[in-house]
Amino acid sequence: MDVFGQALTDQFKSGKADTLHLYTSLGDLEEMPLDLFFRSEEDMPELETYALELCKGKILDIGAGVGSHALALQQKGFDVTANDISESACRIMQERGLKNILCGDITSLELEKYDTLLMLMNGIGVFGKLKGFLNFLERAKGLIHEGGQILFDSSDISYAYEDTVMPSANYFGEVSYQYEYKGNKGVWFDWLFIDQATLISTAYQAGWTCEILYVDENDQYLARLFLPKSLQY
Repeated sequence: MDVFGQALTDQFKSGKADTLHLYTSLGDLEEMPLDLFFRSEEDMPELETYALELCKGKILDIGAGVGSHALALQQKGFDVTANDISESACRIMQERGLKNILCGDITSLELEKYDTLLMLMNGIGVFGKLKGFLNFLERAKGLIHEGGQILFDSSDISYAYEDTVMPSANYFGEVSYQYEYKGNKGVWFDWLFIDQATLISTAYQAGWTCEILYVDENDQYLARLFLPKSLQY
């Protein structure tokens, strides 16, 4: 059952929803504010609006949710395609007026080439593990036009281990989550956060150049990756 998608659907249809709970492998129980996904560009934080300003050409918004960033870009006249794994989220994007929607797991979909691959609200989390992100960086060499870019934000979550032992068997930014909505629990899924130093070394390993463009007061950062011409397919 798409628990997250059901919560988004309720929020979209009625403007309100029951509490969406989020269990984590860190032992925390959080509440996910659903209105966060339906923001207009005016309500987005500076990091996200800056990222939208940097977008260029043909754009793929990966992990688009209900498409708020893609809608903002579409309204500016960009050729943008929004992707999400949730069929419910994709239906909402269609009802909100998005023209181009690609529904499914980004790691297994056939993709065209783009000028910008966009992943906001820690969109790289969809790759689950550091290895999954590295695999994507290798694949992405064939997904961007010459001069293309990957834009995304993430954060260093080492603070989450202040009262517990840092994991030794895996990268500390690899976290598992489970949604609960109206008494229904979804399956556990992996989500990735990556600190700046690890990002820079991982990008270098895959042949990408990394720029940290913006850091906010919560230590969330915006990064841009691009390739030397010799590594573009």
